[in-house]
Amino acid sequence: MSPKTLTDGTRTGADQGPSAASAKKWWILAVVALAQLMVVLDATIVNIALPSAQADLGFSDGNRQWIVTAYALAFASLLLLGGRIADLFGRKTAFLIGVVGFAAVSALGGAATDFEMLVTARALQGAFGALLAPAALSLLNTTFTDAKERAKAFSVYGAIAGAGGAVGLLLGGILTDALDWRWTLYVNVAIAVVAFAGGWLLLSNHRDAQNSKLDVPGTVLVAAGLFSLVYGFSNAETHDWDSPQTWGFLIAGGALLAAFTWWQTRAAHPLLPLRILLDRNRAASFLAVLISGAGMFGVFLFLTYYLQLNLGFSPTRTGVAFLPMVGALMVAAQIGTTALVPRLGPKAVIPLGFAIAAVGMAWLTGIGVGSHYLSAVLPQLVITGIGLGLVMPPAMQMATGGVAAEDAGVASATVNAMQQVGGSIGTALLNTLAASAAADYLVGKNPANELVQAQATIESYTTAFLWSAGFFAAGAVIAFLLFRRGVPQQDADAAPVVHM
Repeated sequence: MSPKTLTDGTRTGADQGPSAASAKKWWILAVVALAQLMVVLDATIVNIALPSAQADLGFSDGNRQWIVTAYALAFASLLLLGGRIADLFGRKTAFLIGVVGFAAVSALGGAATDFEMLVTARALQGAFGALLAPAALSLLNTTFTDAKERAKAFSVYGAIAGAGGAVGLLLGGILTDALDWRWTLYVNVAIAVVAFAGGWLLLSNHRDAQNSKLDVPGTVLVAAGLFSLVYGFSNAETHDWDSPQTWGFLIAGGALLAAFTWWQTRAAHPLLPLRILLDRNRAASFLAVLISGAGMFGVFLFLTYYLQLNLGFSPTRTGVAFLPMVGALMVAAQIGTTALVPRLGPKAVIPLGFAIAAVGMAWLTGIGVGSHYLSAVLPQLVITGIGLGLVMPPAMQMATGGVAAEDAGVASATVNAMQQVGGSIGTALLNTLAASAAADYLVGKNPANELVQAQATIESYTTAFLWSAGFFAAGAVIAFLLFRRGVPQQDADAAPVVHM
């Protein structure tokens, strides 16, 4: 039997046996998953460390949010560019540059001596993350071509996508308590060393869109549009919705994205080929990812406040409290992607997951000042984790599966962008609604009374949880209406794409 080159660059036959090639696939998954986890963790790992960083560097409460927002702005606005660079110039090259760059700017942030240095490092983290994430995800496109293997690999990535934020809270708490807030950034250097070594040894520099050119006007339009959109929603947290800094950027973002869509129909080498968006199941999946990203912040953000400020949990204990949700999500991700969707199709599974998550969040509104974690939080977290495990991995698989090989990077980047924009929208809306609920409760009451103030915070949390439940309920309806009936068939001519 003559040697044959596999799609991941390995050799069979005389050069390498099938068992060795199969083993290499799973080592590639481990390397790419590790790098992706680094990116996902950094969306939340710094959150718990913020009070310590603020005390150390002396920046104001108003500036505190920009440590988180700077990462989100750069990451969201540059994702499509990062995905296209991976397609054009090679995914191994993009992956390795992304890993090294992410580690370098993480070290810069850990060594920060003032606010400006820290916020710059966080923005650069977002930029390198926007290169690394789509390169990592699209690398799996040429690694897992068997449907069953792809489903197993996808369940791992789906679990990372849904649970990475909670793991970030846990790791951030442990590092802050045991060492120092700076280690929430330094830890990326250790992760990056392993990811770089594995990537250098295992990956091949596959280029599917090497004959295309970079769409510069499209890149400028979509980067400016996504930046304006995320910036506008971020401003809503600190300014009123009628502030020009809020609605002005939101309108500008919408106009720029509309212009980007128009340009993609005219460009010779479009940054985001509209064929990626026109499939009905794929469009429904993009919306599902957007909605799940928005609703998840009701779990992580406000429940973190409740556990620490009301129940007195330490940062480490807060992170541990989220682990049952992580476990439930991982189990549901495995069952959903490998058993349910292949048998029932997304029209049955994804709306069911949204409905279960909605029940979990609605149940969580029963918390009170004197509630206990085991009875008022734990069961609800597990239910929500099961629901999200049935939504996010299948939706991401449907959103990126079956696209042409040359579009693998930009398809993965589009899903990342949907999740990031959804999270920004959710954060802004839920923060505003929660603050309004607390203010309404205090009307006619003595705000100096500790019990009154504590109950006002409970009102703000439960309002956020109720709206998160509403997001998930709306997601159930939208997913049921939009997804096609039946089990989706893989296009034999299209390369399968795997997302986190």
